[in-house]
Amino acid sequence: MNSRGGFVPSQSAHAYDAQALRVAIGANLHDPIAESSLCELGDVYRLDADARMYKLTLLPEVSDGGFQRVAEGSEIGEPGDSIELQSVLTLIAPDGETVEVLYVRHGAAGRGFAIPLSPMAPRTDYALINASDDIGDVHITDIVCVSFAAGTMITLPSGLQRPIDKLKTGEKVLTRDHGGQEIRWIGKATMRARGAFAPVVISAGTLGNLGDLAVSPHHRVFVYQQGDDRLGDTAALFIQAKHLIDGNRVTRREGGFVDYYFLIFDRHEVIYAEGIPSESLMINDATISNLPPEIARAVDAHLPGLRHAPHFGTEIGAELLDEKARRRLFRRSDSF
Repeated sequence: MNSRGGFVPSQSAHAYDAQALRVAIGANLHDPIAESSLCELGDVYRLDADARMYKLTLLPEVSDGGFQRVAEGSEIGEPGDSIELQSVLTLIAPDGETVEVLYVRHGAAGRGFAIPLSPMAPRTDYALINASDDIGDVHITDIVCVSFAAGTMITLPSGLQRPIDKLKTGEKVLTRDHGGQEIRWIGKATMRARGAFAPVVISAGTLGNLGDLAVSPHHRVFVYQQGDDRLGDTAALFIQAKHLIDGNRVTRREGGFVDYYFLIFDRHEVIYAEGIPSESLMINDATISNLPPEIARAVDAHLPGLRHAPHFGTEIGAELLDEKARRRLFRRSDSF
């Protein structure tokens, strides 16, 4: 941990036994997920309702053979065992949500594991739409995805803005509902800006933002709708950044590395990032379980027992955000 309470969590991932993710409909009926050569496009997979999530702790170095070695504290294997990343599989849920899954093999036991790059729901159908053994430069220890990119301007109670990477624990930030609120903890993750981890960039003016806003794909922006022509059932909406991508105003920025930061408050807050209302990290049992273990332990150590009630607002998914809906949400850059 550094002096600001940030981590570079390059040691752990969460994995399911491959047997917990099986074909429910398709050519390979009942077969577990496996390397790309054994999979059939179009097969539908389901995650067992009682599937256990294992912590896989690894040394960060990658061998010439393309594998990593198990480190102390792993629930899979013994220290020094090899873990090989064999395939990247892309699945799609009925609502159009895609999930990339890394298939890895524990060399000593010959046992396969599935590592989702975003959360998967049990008893949900996921159709396989792509399977590749070309993993590029992905490392298993890259699996983490949190919040705002470095340089994001955060609004203070005075109205001034400060880059998120210059904020300190104990400083106050302007919130939409509770005025100036003290930052309880700041987390950091450094990772390759590739695929599911490449930041989503909302260009200046698209949602009234003053500058480009770069966030992790699952980070949610807050939209308050006025008038009767609304998306969803409520005026207050949360929208994951990846659902806003249109290839023009909102894009993915791939290449190199990205520093992601998240802010924790006493409550789940809506703060202002580049002028856009955006959520702070919500702490509850579900989010804690999806954080890298080092960060999860640090949050519990610094803020024991902290659990947030969600900020009021309806989350809408990709099914409501067609091109017409995006046009209603977006504001033309040249009008600001």
